[in-house]
Amino acid sequence: MTRFVLVPGAWLGAWAWNEVTPLLEEAGHSVYPVTLTGMGERVHLATKDVGMETAVQDVLNLIKYNEIGSFVLVGHSFAGKVVAAVADRFHEKAQKVIYLDAVLPERVATPQGAFDPTRQYGSPPKGRHAIPLTEQIIKRIGRDVRGSNLKRMMDLGTPWPVKLATDPFTLSRNYGKVREAYVFCSLTGYPVDKYITGEWGQLRGPYKVIRTGHWPMITNPKELVGDLVELAE
Repeated sequence: MTRFVLVPGAWLGAWAWNEVTPLLEEAGHSVYPVTLTGMGERVHLATKDVGMETAVQDVLNLIKYNEIGSFVLVGHSFAGKVVAAVADRFHEKAQKVIYLDAVLPERVATPQGAFDPTRQYGSPPKGRHAIPLTEQIIKRIGRDVRGSNLKRMMDLGTPWPVKLATDPFTLSRNYGKVREAYVFCSLTGYPVDKYITGEWGQLRGPYKVIRTGHWPMITNPKELVGDLVELAE
């Protein structure tokens, strides 16, 4: 039995794992989906100061106050930054980190992972500090999101606090003990082969390629669950 801690990416909350959670539980696993401060049902807590340290504390506190022993972290999209930092601090308990179409860390002791999301997704509305989700964004990197799934994402997606992207994170030597695995999505428009061949960074564990856009937990949860269970071993 594996304890999965599921950390969603930009615009999402724990709701994004609603199709994944019961499938993992039916297979005998425990599941702890996270909503990061400022998104999902915690959107009312969004401020200009919500950044990486807030997100990391969200996950650390979920682990602590649910008294979770050893666990597998799954980080989607930008939350690859978050799960890397959590695994670094809880390296004794983190059995493995699975990066789901996610930002991948380098094993260096200097700040990393800061990027400007406005270049790709546009600036926040005037006076705001978060980028709203639009159909244009969904169709650009998740063209398999259609019909009721598209409506669901537009109904439940919440603005993404910019500071979550622009904040860097720093790993210690402890991260060198962490095991990694990866799920790549082949319909995002990004060249997955560059990751697999090592052109965009060395892979340090097994990987799966799933034929979906950026949100397989929405469009193909059954196959994703099979991959997560296999990679968690």
